[in-house]
Amino acid sequence: MSPSTRASLLSLCLLLMCACATLPPGSKRDPRDPWERMNRATYKFNDKFDRGIAQPVARGYRKVTPHFVQTGVRNFMDNLNYPVVMINDLLHGQFRPFVNDFSRLLLNTTLGLGGLFDPATQAGLDKNDRDVGQTLGKWGLNKGPYLVVPFIGPSDIRDGAGRLGALYLTPRHYVFNNYTGWGLWLVDSIDARARLLDATKLLESAYDPYAFLRNAYLQNRDFKVHGDQSHNNQEQDQEDKLMQELEQEDSGTAAPAGPPPQQSAPPPEPPPQSPPRS
Repeated sequence: MSPSTRASLLSLCLLLMCACATLPPGSKRDPRDPWERMNRATYKFNDKFDRGIAQPVARGYRKVTPHFVQTGVRNFMDNLNYPVVMINDLLHGQFRPFVNDFSRLLLNTTLGLGGLFDPATQAGLDKNDRDVGQTLGKWGLNKGPYLVVPFIGPSDIRDGAGRLGALYLTPRHYVFNNYTGWGLWLVDSIDARARLLDATKLLESAYDPYAFLRNAYLQNRDFKVHGDQSHNNQEQDQEDKLMQELEQEDSGTAAPAGPPPQQSAPPPEPPPQSPPRS
């Protein structure tokens, strides 16, 4: 079956699921999520796949694999994907972080035996986290509607385009041996899911896991793109609103500014009455 045929069948399945997707009772539409019905259907599909396949495999991997091996796999995959961070350093115009990340990659690849160990962290080289979607946001591209991608999870239009661009920046994409390429992809996927096992309990305890995951993802991406700017803007808006309320209260209770009113003269005393005649 060709990739285009698989994509067509997957799209057809998603459209069929969207027909029966409903919103929770009492929920309000989020303007960031105009495709909520479709996204909830995709979320249900991803959740079933995760519960049935991804979680059991990740738990088995964590159970049977020694901790130091898991750490080595994590270091290796992070080091393999680290050129994406370096390229986005240049796209951000940040040359000092680029030198830091290049030194980190070089040190971990050589002294770290291909990335299995992490001597760069012990040497004081910071580990950065940058991707193509973040770079597009720095360039001013709007994130667009929220989107749940099959088998991948939460995203938006901008980050979805960034994921496609990152495929061509990852060295794994240029491994032409299918067994090696798919093997690296499988190990990376299992390791990534194993890292998130602890967060699964928090998600399952939420009243509306879909809305919880959506809000957490969008807030995290806004912070990565804008830093503390969005948080500071919210605080500034709250302070402005509080000052307006205080000014309204003062204008309603205090006397208007201006010269003090002049006091009128006291009324004249009535003339004394003469005593009554006997």
